[in-house]
Amino acid sequence: MAERNVVLGVTGSIAAYKAVDLASKLTQAGVSVRTVMTESATKLVTPASFRAITGRPVSTDLFELTNPYAIEHVSLAEVADLLLIAPATANVIAKIAVGIADDLLTCTALATRAPILVAPAMHSAMWENPATQANVETLRQRGIAFVGPAEGRLASGGVGLGRFAPVPEIVGEVFAILGRGGDLAGKRIVISAGGTREPIDPIRFVGNRSSGKMGFALAEAARDRGALVSLICGATSAPRPSGITVVEVETTAAMRDAVGSACANADALIMAAAVADYAPASPTAGKLKKTEKERSLRLERTPDILVGLDGPRVRVGFAAETDALVDNARRKLIEKHLDLIVANRIGAAESPFGSDVNRVVLIDADTDQELPRLAKRELADRILDRVVGFLDRS
Repeated sequence: MAERNVVLGVTGSIAAYKAVDLASKLTQAGVSVRTVMTESATKLVTPASFRAITGRPVSTDLFELTNPYAIEHVSLAEVADLLLIAPATANVIAKIAVGIADDLLTCTALATRAPILVAPAMHSAMWENPATQANVETLRQRGIAFVGPAEGRLASGGVGLGRFAPVPEIVGEVFAILGRGGDLAGKRIVISAGGTREPIDPIRFVGNRSSGKMGFALAEAARDRGALVSLICGATSAPRPSGITVVEVETTAAMRDAVGSACANADALIMAAAVADYAPASPTAGKLKKTEKERSLRLERTPDILVGLDGPRVRVGFAAETDALVDNARRKLIEKHLDLIVANRIGAAESPFGSDVNRVVLIDADTDQELPRLAKRELADRILDRVVGFLDRS
């Protein structure tokens, strides 16, 4: 993603200190963050913290002559690709709703034509107050997006709705908005991730080592390029991506149904999930007792999700092989009518399961492209580059 400019507005919520971590995460992701703080916010966290994290001056005063963005209050409004107000107090939400512009942040909010994302943080009674809810509804009707608040323990010691949304969730929403002009803008992409679990009894199951990291990297990369992503998620150990529609499943049959439903109006399908090939033929309703020295387990084939699937114009599959990597993967490419297959070489020496890196061969009808060992996020973009090419030709 080319450098994007996010203007981060920080208000006088006790959660202001969490905005430092938010600014750090956005900066690490390559976003140029320019911070605007209300006077109340500076009583809770210092501007120096944001300057150290972002490497940019922090604006606090509409009439501060030393700041290049202060005198011309529209300058920040014009440079912003996104105005992110996080945390947002009930007071600032109310002022923006009625068009009050009495400080640099509210002036910027009134002047910008960039999208605005608001992350509220306040006591639950303030959030639930009819006045606040009316102001939020007014802003939503104007196209302003909200993330959070979350439910949990509040600074007051009580528990309720009003906590600052988790930073990864806010970051995900930021990238979903920034990606609206990307090369996958408006395209509906279905991605499966993780492994499936086939029950033996209510406690035990047949499964695999998939962490879901590759599918999640693909989902995040597609989101950041503007796609409308539906993530069909099996069993995983990785945190769920934000800014994405997630459907949780467990078995292969459930994944087949979810993928089929999501693909009804999809442009592309990427099957990154490690789907179980076999399932216990007769799972028991009660827990199996350890009464026998040996026990046999009869397995039967699970349904092939890609066979007979209608809908997506572009279909990408994955193949994990211990030998004859290209030959076996190319056979699957033909049998499953895929446009592209991502061939993983697995074994004791190099296994992609649980790792943040992978080395694959991209195989289509005409070519085999062996890629070097890459971070899964970089590999995701390489795969999506091919998907964009297929979509442009179809």
